[in-house]
Amino acid sequence: MPNLLDYLDWRGDLTLAQSPFNEVDNLILAELVFVDFGDIVPAPGQGASVPLHRAAEAFFARFPEGEKIDMGVLVPAAIPEMLRKMADAPRFRDMGLNCFVDWLDVEKGEQFAALTIDTGDSAVYCSFRGTDDTLAGWREDFELACVPEVPAQKMAVGYVRDAARQFPRKKLRLGGHSKGGNLAVYAGVFCPEAVQRRVADIWSNDGPGFHEDILDLPEHRRVEDRIHSIVPKSSIVGMLLEHEENYKVVDSDQKGFMQHDGFSWQVLGGRFVALRQMSRQAHLSDQALRELVHAMSVEERGKFVTALFDVLTASGAVTLTDLKTDSFKSAGAMVKAMKDLDKETREGLLRFVGLLFKSNLRMTLEGIQEDVEKSAKGWPRKKREEA
Repeated sequence: MPNLLDYLDWRGDLTLAQSPFNEVDNLILAELVFVDFGDIVPAPGQGASVPLHRAAEAFFARFPEGEKIDMGVLVPAAIPEMLRKMADAPRFRDMGLNCFVDWLDVEKGEQFAALTIDTGDSAVYCSFRGTDDTLAGWREDFELACVPEVPAQKMAVGYVRDAARQFPRKKLRLGGHSKGGNLAVYAGVFCPEAVQRRVADIWSNDGPGFHEDILDLPEHRRVEDRIHSIVPKSSIVGMLLEHEENYKVVDSDQKGFMQHDGFSWQVLGGRFVALRQMSRQAHLSDQALRELVHAMSVEERGKFVTALFDVLTASGAVTLTDLKTDSFKSAGAMVKAMKDLDKETREGLLRFVGLLFKSNLRMTLEGIQEDVEKSAKGWPRKKREEA
């Protein structure tokens, strides 16, 4: 089925003057920030923008020809191919890249990365990196349920303020995938009002939501009509916490949790293939996860997150790749760390992991059943045509 890469083949030859910026362009630029442009693209206020095709050339020069570029466990492996296609496409190749930031503090559990793209149509797109391979990034995701503001959200607000200052005559588009979508919305809500007036669109691509009190703030109401939330039909990540009521459900060729991968979202022309509603199991999973979170006090949530990541990092792992690479050592260390927890916390962790596994399994089975039903509906027609 067609995806982002197919879109680049089909529409990459059309400039934004010929075909205006759309929701698929948004996701492509949201995925672009996962590329490590360190020492290639300047930090905020540190130099002129670098054309995308030149940045791509410098990035690929770091790797021997033909070598597969490892993006980590969860970052889509298709991103390097996407970058190659963008560098060849008139629609993207001359876009200017600037304000690259990549921050990681393992000790504090902080991860933040962002990139500003001058799209050439009198606008810039501030792209916020979602959850990457680092355990620090995942810890910060979970802390969204515990505290009013995580460090990455505060950094995102400052980043938009700096980007707006560097590009004073440009309208602003903010966007990201996964946690990056949450950061984009948060930055759009809490940036200075003068900057807020320049924001044209805010894109949250399967990004987790917010505490309900944020949705009621006047700062949020000022921009809510410019927020575009997009989720796949079996979204888990994008439906965590409270969400804006208006969100678009899109089709995916993956099952269960793997639908979080934006490269699985189905594309038709300059838009995603839309569905009327999320799958039944996704609604049930969303409800179960919310009930689990809301049953805890803020203090209990904090204790839960601390315990979870103490277990995950017990082996000394810094990334999910570390856990996968040395799985035997990691498993032994995590089992020992689990034994050291009090009974209530241990049972809570097991319940949470079990819920996620069960939700993903059920949605996978639901997707298989859906495929079987589609095939069954098409079978008689195919047989008649053959006859």
